[in-house]
Amino acid sequence: MDGSSGRWGPILVAAVSAMVVAAAGAWLTTLGPWYRSLQVPSWKPPDWAFGPVWTTIFTLTAIAGVLAWNAAPDGSERAWLLAAFALNGILNIAWSGVFFRLQRPDWALIEVAALWLSVALLILVVGRHSGLGALLLLPYLVWVGTAAMLNWSIVRLNGPF
Repeated sequence: MDGSSGRWGPILVAAVSAMVVAAAGAWLTTLGPWYRSLQVPSWKPPDWAFGPVWTTIFTLTAIAGVLAWNAAPDGSERAWLLAAFALNGILNIAWSGVFFRLQRPDWALIEVAALWLSVALLILVVGRHSGLGALLLLPYLVWVGTAAMLNWSIVRLNGPF
């Protein structure tokens, strides 16, 4: 493999991975009658804002992954990066399934706590190799924190489920 294709491999993997997680989460997100019937707090962002915010977050996350991958030595360090990103992707997708498909915001509240912790772990693992990469993940942590507060408010306003 020549040097140029070696540089593109991590970028391609990060981009495809981000698109798969985004597409799976979008597929599980159903804004049907059940969702529309929920009482939500007045500070909830409009539904149209979620797409652009998540697109930005997934883009920043992919860039952070590439930066960390390129700076990490071969072997266990890269394995930790892959594991942290895989865990985060699974938890990201799972939240949409639990909240929207199972219609269980109460269970999703537990899941979003795990998702937030996985983002914090991602920041730590990425930060070992790229300070800029870790900084690029901070909006993700803030957004998941906001989602957790929104999730909690929905449980409080609509429970029990």
